Amino acid sequence: MIKCIAVDDEPLALEIIEDYIRKVPFLSLEGKFENAATALRYLQDEPVDLVFLDIKMPDITGIQFLKSLKHPPMVVFTTAYGEYALDGFNLDVVDYLLKPVPFERFLKAAAKARELMSAHQQKSNPVAEAAWLNDYIFIKTEYKIIKINLEDILFIEALKDYTKIYTQVQPVLTLRSLKSFETRLPADKFIRVHRSYLVSLNKINSVEKNTVMIANQSIPISDGYRDRFYDVINKNS
Repeated sequence: MIKCIAVDDEPLALEIIEDYIRKVPFLSLEGKFENAATALRYLQDEPVDLVFLDIKMPDITGIQFLKSLKHPPMVVFTTAYGEYALDGFNLDVVDYLLKPVPFERFLKAAAKARELMSAHQQKSNPVAEAAWLNDYIFIKTEYKIIKINLEDILFIEALKDYTKIYTQVQPVLTLRSLKSFETRLPADKFIRVHRSYLVSLNKINSVEKNTVMIANQSIPISDGYRDRFYDVINKNS
């Protein structure tokens, strides 16, 4: 069961969200609020899993509300304004619903929240963690979660604000840091060769001086990672 609240300064919009929540069997409405300040006070004592949050509200906007939370729950924005979609993506919200919200679209957002919550619970489970390390990873990209088999990963590149996973199928963008991949992926299968690159040892085609070739892609080996990289390569040669 997902514990949630709804925050919207429009009484009618709040009633609609309340009605939708009560129609979804895995959602539990814990409270509804017509202003963000009251909702903030509620969350100080009563943490929830999910917030359905309007953006344009007096005094405190939905964006300000979300940024003020030290440990924010999952959030689904509900708004009449499409221009805030990028803000929603940057704030890592579950979904972005434009009013008037059809129930089918609301249900899809709720299902995304349930998938995220399930993935988080699996991540916290030691048995699931072992599976994460040995066989596959779940990656949140845009507004969905993608399962990627470790065997399909060619290399991973750190970009300015994102990390790009190159696979045998297609590249995948995620907000997860390259460091998080380095510390959690199997050390006998993946190795850091540059501050911006982590490569799959199984996918290396050739190595020449300061370059690794994987699937016709040239990846640099930087000075800080060269010695360890060649130690690993020499042990397996």
